Amino acid sequence: MSDIVTQVAEKVGIEHDKAEKALGMMLGFLQREADDAPVAKMIESIPGGPDLVARFNGEGQGGGGLLGGLMSAIGGGGIMGLGQQLMSQGLGMSEISALAKETIAIARQHAGDETVDQVIASVPGLSQFA
Repeated sequence: MSDIVTQVAEKVGIEHDKAEKALGMMLGFLQREADDAPVAKMIESIPGGPDLVARFNGEGQGGGGLLGGLMSAIGGGGIMGLGQQLMSQGLGMSEISALAKETIAIARQHAGDETVDQVIASVPGLSQFA
């Protein structure tokens, strides 16, 4: 997993610890939002993926202060909610976009195009990062 986190950190241009947390948050988001079977297969295929999800699943949930809490309360999470959570960790929009694209690239490398395409198709707004 360390190699994957290092790859994300270098491609996105962020510190290793921040990359690890952000990748865990991204995978946790996909686990919550995507169709169960393909996302489970995808996360299992990524070396260390299940561990990252377990460590950071729910990290920042309701984050972003009052606005983040309100978004969660009214069900306005989705991809915008994830963006709020990642911004609360100090990531900017360009870093979030690069993180999403790199996460998908890593997933394709380990789980294959078919599985990742099923995950992307099941999460509104995710296709812009594919």
